[in-house]
Amino acid sequence: MSDDLDRALTVATRLAEWAAEVIRRPRGAADGPVREKAGPADIVTDTDEKIETYVRSLLRSEFPSYGIEGEEHGVHEGAPDAPHWVIDPVDGTTNYAHGIGWCSFSLGLAASDGTPLLGVVADPWRREVFTAIRGRGAHLNGTPTHAADHTTLTGHVFLTEWAAHAHWPGMDRLLAELSARHCTVRVMGSTALSLAQVAAGRASATAIGEFHPVDGLPALLIATEAGAVALPQLPAYDEPLLLAAPGVAGEAEELWRATVRPE
Repeated sequence: MSDDLDRALTVATRLAEWAAEVIRRPRGAADGPVREKAGPADIVTDTDEKIETYVRSLLRSEFPSYGIEGEEHGVHEGAPDAPHWVIDPVDGTTNYAHGIGWCSFSLGLAASDGTPLLGVVADPWRREVFTAIRGRGAHLNGTPTHAADHTTLTGHVFLTEWAAHAHWPGMDRLLAELSARHCTVRVMGSTALSLAQVAAGRASATAIGEFHPVDGLPALLIATEAGAVALPQLPAYDEPLLLAAPGVAGEAEELWRATVRPE
């Protein structure tokens, strides 16, 4: 499996670099209109669909027995017990569609039981590619990256994301407690990038109200391989996720259990 993961990482990294180039190109009339999916706060562009279509095609050619789950085109079943890919072609489509330079390409590989095996997250605007293979640490543009060594949330950055356009249960209470600790909170608009910032040591913690593997699993693996602590270790679909640097994990978990996940 080790050789398979090395080859998978090579392919995934190449796809991430290609997708980042596509996302960086200025949008024009030829790119078509922004379209709604489930509602006004759930949108898609031609770029989302173009990237996912190409990525799925190449992955099916290179790894024909593997399954695929994508944000835009659903599930392709693989062989029994085979790994499966998870793809979010543009995580942060609202930012992308409005010309805000904070979105990402996310691609991961999971075992048949959902255990993350490989993760790649590309930030087109900063030309950064985060990568990880389970058990081998995390890298940023090929250099090892590690969670911050902070020992308190006070004075540092805590990232979160809304559930589409809305707050999620417990979010307001959590934000109030963080404010009381003089911890600066940011809502940036890309789950994958917000989780990856913990891996880069930029954010002390990130909280997600609804975990979705297509945009969360690759960055979750990258962050934990960088030393971050995840609660829970692997969330179920739509379950909240807290990700924290090891030195603040106890403090963050205490707040989490008091506000979002009371016992």
